[in-house]
Amino acid sequence: MTVTPLLAYDNLLDVLEVEGERLATSTIGSDPESEVPYLPGMRLGEVVRHVGSVYRMVVSWLHDGRRPTRWQRAPGEDQSLVDYLRAGLLEVVHELARHDPLEGAPTWWPKHQNYGFWYRRLAHETTVHRHDVQMSGAAATVGGIPPEMALDGVDEIMSLWFTHRLGVLGVSDVRPGRVAIHTGGRRWIAQTTATGTSAWRAEGDEQVDAIVSSDPAGMYLWLWGRRPGAHVLEAGDPEVVTQLSDLLRLATR
Repeated sequence: MTVTPLLAYDNLLDVLEVEGERLATSTIGSDPESEVPYLPGMRLGEVVRHVGSVYRMVVSWLHDGRRPTRWQRAPGEDQSLVDYLRAGLLEVVHELARHDPLEGAPTWWPKHQNYGFWYRRLAHETTVHRHDVQMSGAAATVGGIPPEMALDGVDEIMSLWFTHRLGVLGVSDVRPGRVAIHTGGRRWIAQTTATGTSAWRAEGDEQVDAIVSSDPAGMYLWLWGRRPGAHVLEAGDPEVVTQLSDLLRLATR
């Protein structure tokens, strides 16, 4: 499956900046001990610290050329949670904007070794966790996810998480099956075999065991485990759909 995103890299960098600020704004005045829906045991403050820490980890990795073992994982003694997040966001956006997205850079996906990987990965990391924080009651309303961003997110989930990440985890001996994912006029096939998992953008009708469909934002959130099954339409073998969902929870935890 291609690593080329469905959304232009410049747009993904804009999404990272905008969603990062939305996340920061949603955190202001919130209770850091609030429970986060669909993330059992996680608190709002932990989610925000995680995102701020990821920003710093990426900058350290890009500067040093190797995956870091030490970086600032939590706010400083005189730094608020919001300031910690915003400072990390500013730093990572500045670092990424200095480089062409096709310029080579270290990442954790061997097939996608350039700055563009981080444009895309951090845009979706931030979007999903902004939704988490707003769902926890930190904001009066939960902001939407534009269709074009959601479609790119579905594509990333299929290629990076369902295919690559499950392969790294050594997932095998699963029930063979194919699930078609329909949304926004696009179609992906997620396949499981006795030896592992794979996915691809489908160009035409292919034989499958089940189909799941929804609007782009609904599908994006369902694949990320942020919506129950009632938000998607299912047809065909329910067991292969459940297996798809379970495998994605394993891949993205």
